[in-house]
Amino acid sequence: PQVTPQVGQLLEVIHGEASREALQSALDLRDRKSFRDRYLKPALAGGLIEMTIPEKPNSRLQRYRLTDKGRQWLQRKGEGLIATNLRQNS
Repeated sequence: PQVTPQVGQLLEVIHGEASREALQSALDLRDRKSFRDRYLKPALAGGLIEMTIPEKPNSRLQRYRLTDKGRQWLQRKGEGLIATNLRQNS
């Protein structure tokens, strides 16, 4: 699936479970609405991340974590970077 640069950045900063605030801070973003619309919603819709409390999406205790699909995307991206580096160094 096509992953936007914003969603890719989000996937790279998720380690374990993280709150919206922690993710937004890790990306150095200030605008909550922009973060939600450009990063969080597309990643959730694409099945790349999931909520830890899906039955309560607005819970103050809500956290987000990578899904298997999100981990696979990161792994493929990493393999692509390694291949690119090998081609450049040869």
